[in-house]
Amino acid sequence: MDLQLDSRVLIQGVDNPLALAAIGRMQTYGTKIVGVVSAGQGEQKLGDLPVFDLVSEAQASLGPIETSLIFVPAYRVLDAALEAIAAGIPQLIVITRGVPPLDTIRLLRQARITNTLILGSGSAGIIIPDRLLLGIYQPQLFSPGKVAIISRNQSLTAEIASELNQANLGQSIVIHIGSDPLVGSSCRLWLEWLQSDPLTEAIVLVGDICWDSEAATAAYLLAQQGKPVVAYLAGIHASTPHPLTDAAIVLSHTLSKPIYHSDTIQQRLETYKRAKIPVAKKIGQIPQLVKKSVGR
Repeated sequence: MDLQLDSRVLIQGVDNPLALAAIGRMQTYGTKIVGVVSAGQGEQKLGDLPVFDLVSEAQASLGPIETSLIFVPAYRVLDAALEAIAAGIPQLIVITRGVPPLDTIRLLRQARITNTLILGSGSAGIIIPDRLLLGIYQPQLFSPGKVAIISRNQSLTAEIASELNQANLGQSIVIHIGSDPLVGSSCRLWLEWLQSDPLTEAIVLVGDICWDSEAATAAYLLAQQGKPVVAYLAGIHASTPHPLTDAAIVLSHTLSKPIYHSDTIQQRLETYKRAKIPVAKKIGQIPQLVKKSVGR
């Protein structure tokens, strides 16, 4: 992932209020948005931004583009992302949630062939406090520091950042991998990237009990001598493991007959323990564990 502060950014899809609000916040933060792609609205203006019908037209007019943020409806994400890949854009952040799984599989297959980095789907993006905003974060909730956050849960990310801020532990970078069941870039990829990030001193992993890659992540860390990691697992006391990213799913599982999976949960906790990764029992413990991990 290339996170240059002067990266040129394209927006795909502006037909919803979320995209319009995010564009305003990113521009205020200094993100270099160079244009917008919205089929059927080409040759118009969105504020001071030129609008194009196709990514190829935007590329031809604007020059090289490093990152595209995708806001189009879920059923159009595959076409939009493949269009961006065909134009040679190396980094895509898919903000849209609920992308059909088969579409995601097709997208990731093409991304692997072209060495394109995909963040999401269902990602809130990336923020480097006071330096770079790529996504839909509320930037006032984050402050600069040396603690990186890798998360699968957008709302918990903001809450954990608030706890770190109160403990005078700001964030070096915040990465929301995505809330959909299938996502592009993995936690392991970002952990490897953070090992060489000079701004990061410690890492907080935020997931839920259904984040299958967490056990593999812990096993990876077990064999590494890298930066200290603190983990937080949402829903660890839930009777049925399920993704905690959608209120309807939470409600339906709560009302259904409980099926206990304590053995699986315990195995994951044991894996973290073997990897010497402390797991916070509640969000308020995270700053204390971070300080302890870096010897403060």
